[in-house]
Amino acid sequence: MTQLVRDQIASLIQEGITRAQEAGQLPPFQMPTVAVERPRQEEHGDYGSPVCLQLAGDAKMAPRAIATRIADHLPDAPFIGQVEIAGPGYINITLDSAWLAAQVDTILALGQRWGNIDLGQGQRVQVEFVSANPTGPITVGSTRNAVIGDTLSSALEAAGFEVEREYYVNDAGSQVRKFGESLYARYASALGQDEPFPEDGYHGDYVVEMSREIADQHGDRYLHIDRQEAIRALGELGIERVLEQAREDLAALRVVFDTWFHERTLYESGLFDRMLEKLRNDGYITERDGAVWFTSPDLEDDAVVVRSAEIIPNPDERPTYLASDVAYAWNKLVDRDFDRAIYVWGADHHGDVPRVKAAASALGLDPDRVEIILYQMVNLKRGDEPVRMSKRAGEFVTLRELIDEVGPDPIRFLLLTRTVDATIDFDLDLAVEESEKNPVYYVQYAHARICSMLRYAEEQGWDPGQPGDVSLLTHESEQALIRKMLELPEVVAHAAEQRAPHRFTFYTKELASDFHAFYRDCRVVAAEAPERTRARLTLVRAAQLTLAQALHLLGVSAPERM
Repeated sequence: MTQLVRDQIASLIQEGITRAQEAGQLPPFQMPTVAVERPRQEEHGDYGSPVCLQLAGDAKMAPRAIATRIADHLPDAPFIGQVEIAGPGYINITLDSAWLAAQVDTILALGQRWGNIDLGQGQRVQVEFVSANPTGPITVGSTRNAVIGDTLSSALEAAGFEVEREYYVNDAGSQVRKFGESLYARYASALGQDEPFPEDGYHGDYVVEMSREIADQHGDRYLHIDRQEAIRALGELGIERVLEQAREDLAALRVVFDTWFHERTLYESGLFDRMLEKLRNDGYITERDGAVWFTSPDLEDDAVVVRSAEIIPNPDERPTYLASDVAYAWNKLVDRDFDRAIYVWGADHHGDVPRVKAAASALGLDPDRVEIILYQMVNLKRGDEPVRMSKRAGEFVTLRELIDEVGPDPIRFLLLTRTVDATIDFDLDLAVEESEKNPVYYVQYAHARICSMLRYAEEQGWDPGQPGDVSLLTHESEQALIRKMLELPEVVAHAAEQRAPHRFTFYTKELASDFHAFYRDCRVVAAEAPERTRARLTLVRAAQLTLAQALHLLGVSAPERM
């Protein structure tokens, strides 16, 4: 596991504070949490800390004076090149150039472990994502959910967490009946029997196609049994087919789930009944207007858990989404003992967030163990023209169609080029464009160029795997590339801590840019300079490893040729 430089610097500053206090240069005060950041301007060094600004009140001294005293007592460290006091009292640190160059060998020695850290220390985290209703194909909106959830899971794994990916199958409630009714109507029609289509049914062409397939496979058997029984059977059969297609489509996107959890088991197992009774006994349940309500001091308004029988005759359809969420939270955090449960939801579910957290608290669980990531919608475009989507009307672009048109790499990369709380414009034309305008092409081309350079060196009689003297890597572009490579563990930490998987796309673009600058400024293979050639080939191999690792975390391929 890699220890973050930022954390080592934070420890050094804490030690500097302690030493300055012991020397009487600083008064006694409680040790603060030392924040270490990367300055926005390169001239301010590699790392900076504003800790002295927050200490001014406790120390009753000017921040610059505090910073000077801390800097004077900083312990020696091989990676510290220069310490400067800047602005109102920032401590800015520049990494030692010789130490930087030596990290190339460290990166290569770590190999596939490069970038991994032990932030999580084995904590068990479940990430539940996609979880689209099993009544139709996965659409572009749910595809962004898949990419966010899967990449975040990879970041958490690289950060030392034990992660389980889960798909929650919404196979309870009225949508299953409506889906079955829709299939029954189309199925009967496929067999020449007139059957009215339900007013609130599913109108997509996929329903027609699926019904025809069922008719071809099973004949008219469902027309000769009780209608409601046939609707239930067709609904279950349809859900099985939708889930089978979802597994195939998600696998094509390189998303594979550890668990497919069925909502109906929360009721079949009796867990919901037990949770409802627990909430009732603890005073969180009231009944009025024939419905069951969840009431909590953490909520402004009560929330319906079970609808009135006068409104919903079928008892299986009376529980609300909150009813399932209550039992599901207990299942995750108690029955399966995850330390943390992360949900990835569309932004239209923002109103459900406080209810789920309040329910967890009412069950006696720490609501902070429940995390809900809300992501914004995707606008699909072809150039300047929008592509319309409406799942219920049957006018939508599916994940499978998107994969067939642009492939999994552009999908995964482009859907992470903005933060989760920002709307994404996905340009189908840009996704397949082979130019620097297409960020995934730009990054993959950098990896292919690296591989091409290594092949060329081998063709010229060099052994790219032979170690070089990395102390020769002193050129500005070489040092800039190494600095960027060394950011990978911090990017992993940031993506995991802040639940920000988009950081990998930003990082790979920056790394590709620094490599292209190195390629422009530094001739790698030069017969007249064998020692420098071997050193630069060593650097190129480390860059290839780093870029491949980052692309792997994105779930994007690292091509050797383009």
